[in-house]
Amino acid sequence: MTTVHRSARTRAVALVAAVSAVSLLAGCSDSEESVTGGGKKDGKVVITMGMYGVMGFKETGLLEQYEKDNPNVDIQAEVAGDEQTYYTALQTKLAAGKGLKDIQGIEIGRAKEIVDTQATKFADFKGMAGTDHFLPWKQAQITTKDGKVLGLGTDIGPMAVCYRKDHFEAAGLPTDREEVAKLWEGDWKKFVEVGKTFKKDFKGDKVSYMDATSGLFNAMIYGNSEQFYNEQGELIYKDNPVIQEAWDLAADAAEAGLSAKLRQFQPGWDPGLSNGTFATTVCPAWMLGHIGEKAGDKNKGKWDVAKAPKGANWGGSFLGVVEQSPVKEEAKKLVAWLTAPEQQAHIFKKQGSVPSSQVALDDPAVKDSTSEYFSNAPIGQIFGEAAQEIPDKQVLGRKDGTIKDTFSQGLTLVEQGTARAKAWETTSERIEKAVG
Repeated sequence: MTTVHRSARTRAVALVAAVSAVSLLAGCSDSEESVTGGGKKDGKVVITMGMYGVMGFKETGLLEQYEKDNPNVDIQAEVAGDEQTYYTALQTKLAAGKGLKDIQGIEIGRAKEIVDTQATKFADFKGMAGTDHFLPWKQAQITTKDGKVLGLGTDIGPMAVCYRKDHFEAAGLPTDREEVAKLWEGDWKKFVEVGKTFKKDFKGDKVSYMDATSGLFNAMIYGNSEQFYNEQGELIYKDNPVIQEAWDLAADAAEAGLSAKLRQFQPGWDPGLSNGTFATTVCPAWMLGHIGEKAGDKNKGKWDVAKAPKGANWGGSFLGVVEQSPVKEEAKKLVAWLTAPEQQAHIFKKQGSVPSSQVALDDPAVKDSTSEYFSNAPIGQIFGEAAQEIPDKQVLGRKDGTIKDTFSQGLTLVEQGTARAKAWETTSERIEKAVG
């Protein structure tokens, strides 16, 4: 999830409070002016956490385990389902200097903006013992030019295609994951052609081939080193052929009626998973946990995982510690433990979020992992191989997350009947306004 943590990553609109409200947490700090809600009281260290989506720390019992191993620590976690809403609130709190958590999740699409504009607000992990096991390119994404490390990596987002075997069977398509992968091997255009066949031959109640065309768009662009910005920080999406190709193919799919018009992690998507409204979704590894949770036990074994046409990285996350936290060192220690190889491997085995730790990636328990929910798919092998196809260099831009969200909204316009040229014009105008 991490998580991927991340990634982004957009998440389902919901707010799950794991603990008491922030107003109650304020009493836990020795300092009435604490900006994070954490602190020390009655011999207890209270550490607050702000996260989004299904990052895995709460869901797989790791927070509870840390409290058990450290009885003087009380972890208070809030989990927002929608990353876009979460990040907007985080920006407001950073600007105000209050209302923050001791530990804040950071999605990959926000990392560059945090590095460029909020570096003084986050603690430095550089040189911290036990934090030298990450993929180099992962940690580089959260490191400032002068070497300050603003967080530690959770997951990465190698991609596959999750599909409903029963729906494929109803359309006369193969259901074996290796045969399915061969249908679209090497080319996302083949993936769309399979969708046209699915739509024509499907027998039964109405089921769309894919959830939303924005997932296809993301899968295509994140297989390249550059998407919206170049290495000089210049906005290049209008001139980048990668973006235009992805837009055109996603628009083709929309105009062919292949989409259920359900953007991932937006209202309607979770019920779509539960009700079997669509047959495929492009799924970064961190998404498996969410699909399993929202599709529910009734759909266990109906889903499977096949290799994507091309490898790419979509999402992944980091955990950062607020510089002004009254329990900064204790929070850093917790972050280091949560992102250690053993814990990353644990989260992968529980929900499929691929580790950003090279040590964890090399663990046989990760490599040989299968998913019972997804028809015992060898997710360790599938996502491990996909991870090897991720470009070693990934250029991040300051407004990557915002631009990605805006393109998703633009493709929604096409799905709703707006001409693609008009939708592109609207998307470009919104991007220019958002990035200033």
